Amino acid sequence: MTASDFTHLDRSGHVRMVDVTDKEPTVRSATARGFVRCSPRVVEALGDRAVPKGDVFAAARIAGIAGAKRTAELLPLAHIIGVHGATVDLSLTAEGVQLRATVRTADRTGVEMEALTAVSVAALSIVDMVKGIDKGVAIERIELVEKTGGKSGMWRRPSDQSSPLTGAIPTIPVED
Repeated sequence: MTASDFTHLDRSGHVRMVDVTDKEPTVRSATARGFVRCSPRVVEALGDRAVPKGDVFAAARIAGIAGAKRTAELLPLAHIIGVHGATVDLSLTAEGVQLRATVRTADRTGVEMEALTAVSVAALSIVDMVKGIDKGVAIERIELVEKTGGKSGMWRRPSDQSSPLTGAIPTIPVED
């Protein structure tokens, strides 16, 4: 492969940001998910809303939304785009917390990285909030679920019933 075969390399092989100036803005969305595996002690504290640092779920939602909005600061080749909508949904299970983030825009490039960043930062926030109870919590399987819009249109991850992220585990949606 040559440098011209890669979208983020110029002809000399130097890293560059792809120029999207001539692309028309279109409505786009992306959804990502992840899982924070927790000990029974942490799950109990989360369910009882008894984590000493405070409201874990509110902090995670806010952190995830902030993460989506700051993606271009963290990923050097990501474009600065308008995040026009972002949601972070959390569900408590017997094994931990399921996270799901959806990000929407009307812009020249997709929001897949913003959705993945939202889940990642929300998961990190959960770890930060509960690490005083158990330092062994683990972030698992952050992945894109689907994306819509743009030149490539719709993409959806094939169903995987063995994943802890598919809803096979009984969940309790967490409300603020």
